[in-house]
Amino acid sequence: MSDVLHKATVLVLNRNWQAIDIKTPADAFCMMASGTATALAITVGEDMSPVKCREWFNLPVREADNAVLTVNGPVRVPTVIVLARYDKVPKHRPKLSGRGIWDRDGGVCQYSGRKLSRDEGNIDHVIPRSRGGKTSWDNCVLADKRVNSKKADRTPEEVGLKLRRKPVAPKDMPSTYFIRNTHGVTDWEIFL
Repeated sequence: MSDVLHKATVLVLNRNWQAIDIKTPADAFCMMASGTATALAITVGEDMSPVKCREWFNLPVREADNAVLTVNGPVRVPTVIVLARYDKVPKHRPKLSGRGIWDRDGGVCQYSGRKLSRDEGNIDHVIPRSRGGKTSWDNCVLADKRVNSKKADRTPEEVGLKLRRKPVAPKDMPSTYFIRNTHGVTDWEIFL
């Protein structure tokens, strides 16, 4: 049961009901207890209503609900909470990673312009690391593995390749863009 408290499975909405973050149930219960958030009691396809902390502890635990044991018995773990005062949608820049570069380049090889499947592409350093090139947004691109292998540790010009688009850091995006429903929580679907 204690595992349930520490897995990030609670969707956080700002006071305008826009998804902005994911928290653990432990964090959600703390936010509810302090009055900074209320939980949403959701019955899929029927109803949803904000419920304050004291009322939440009296709700029955349904079969599909996660629950934590307390001295007063089991308590339903909320799947969605709504912040009381915060109304902004924070922005974040994607992390520099293979997935981030794949998303920025749209799954397209930046040398050939060919749409790639996940197993056909990898990350190329435009200026090779062996020549002082950095691992950064403006030096990494998605490339077809065959093209990248041909390029090896040379610059595109030395191999007769031309970049389709100059690599740049992506702009800051609303935090909602980065929230993934990896847990398959049906209560999240209407907010994402």
